[in-house]
Amino acid sequence: MSANRDIDALIDMMAKLPGLGPRSARRTVLHLIAKRELQLAPLAELMARVGQTARECANCGNIGTSEICDICADEGRAQGQICVVEDVADLWAMERGQAFKGRYHVLGGTLSALDQVGPEDLRIPQLVDRVATEGVTEVILALNATVDGQTTAHYIADQLEGRVALSSLAQGVPIGGELDYLDDGTITAALAARKQV
Repeated sequence: MSANRDIDALIDMMAKLPGLGPRSARRTVLHLIAKRELQLAPLAELMARVGQTARECANCGNIGTSEICDICADEGRAQGQICVVEDVADLWAMERGQAFKGRYHVLGGTLSALDQVGPEDLRIPQLVDRVATEGVTEVILALNATVDGQTTAHYIADQLEGRVALSSLAQGVPIGGELDYLDDGTITAALAARKQV
């Protein structure tokens, strides 16, 4: 088994990635080894390069390869809107929809008394500074509909009250969703946010 120490270590590392368990990691590593020239070598090279160049945007917290990310550097983006998200994955999800043309602010998490995460542990002070200095007219709170997400949204709303227009994403029935499969909270939110036909 000692001859396979590096392969076993690679499988263990892969198993720690989100969405991969030990069996999936083993299959992935075996596939990469079988396709060594086409996939394993280029993947290792790209991972090393990204490890050296990836950085957090100094302005919004997005991940890119320069001090200011492509979104913040894009002069075509709406200057007056900031969409606040919990993490970079949420920002990228919003960008996939291609509906929002403003700028973003990544908090780096949510407030959580249980995990001892306070406002100073998140990028909330930077958000308040951006609102004061960038001519922001609207802040869209696109936080998850969890207790911590809603607590964070309320805290930010208190911090920015009277300084800027605040809005949040609509919540309710997803496109293609069937009522029978939705939880009570989703149905309640959808009913409360109903609109006239």
